[in-house]
Amino acid sequence: MGDLIRIHRVRAGLTQKDASEKLLVSESLLGAYERAERIPALEFLRDADKVFDAGGALKACAELVDGEKYPPKFLDWAKLERTARVISGYETMLIPGLLQTEEYAYALHRARVPAYSEAEIIRHVEARLERQAVLGRTSPPRVGYVIEESVLDRTLGGPEVLKEQLRHVLDCIERYNHLTVQVMPSAQHTHAGLNGPMQLMSTAEGRNVLFAEGQGGGRFIPKPEHVSDLFDLFGILRAQALNPWKSAEIIETKVRQL
Repeated sequence: MGDLIRIHRVRAGLTQKDASEKLLVSESLLGAYERAERIPALEFLRDADKVFDAGGALKACAELVDGEKYPPKFLDWAKLERTARVISGYETMLIPGLLQTEEYAYALHRARVPAYSEAEIIRHVEARLERQAVLGRTSPPRVGYVIEESVLDRTLGGPEVLKEQLRHVLDCIERYNHLTVQVMPSAQHTHAGLNGPMQLMSTAEGRNVLFAEGQGGGRFIPKPEHVSDLFDLFGILRAQALNPWKSAEIIETKVRQL
């Protein structure tokens, strides 16, 4: 893929410096793409295809890029997420991926056991941040999360990283009227989510699918008979959590305490 980018750039009569200016990326990043040291972002491939007049050759690499960026079990979910109508999730340990800051995501991947290499950390963080484009797309999905209060106290990466992360969540709540975040208070000693975290999605075609996370990886579950009950369970979970306004107040309080 790196060779293909370089070949079309040269055919277009552009130096790396000229191309990087037109594509609004650094010259060093473009060089890393061409040397296959970094995996290109999908937006970069789309833009480069136009700037280099590649006739769709670079856009067609999107499938290859996805296969490099995401684990096989998560790949189908990542693809469907881009055009989803509804995205929902219950998180017990971490801020949801679509709301994570770069620093928080780096801290998370650096804490992995067994450890990732630095190159693997960069690849996973870039893939996670790229997914967040779905929040700002035209005709965005409805997004709703229930987050355990304990997540807001876990100083992953240190207090300053968490503080900026919580501020970012509040900013997202204010910026996106299609996003709802609810906190499940620690004082709620029993509720419908005690069996663990889950990610739910209604696709552009109206199918309901589930991604169940756990130690050793997650499972993509598309079968309706396995998914429908968990959609009902998530509705109960939302009813048991704090409402969005009270939840925002809780997050604001956590920020002030850090």
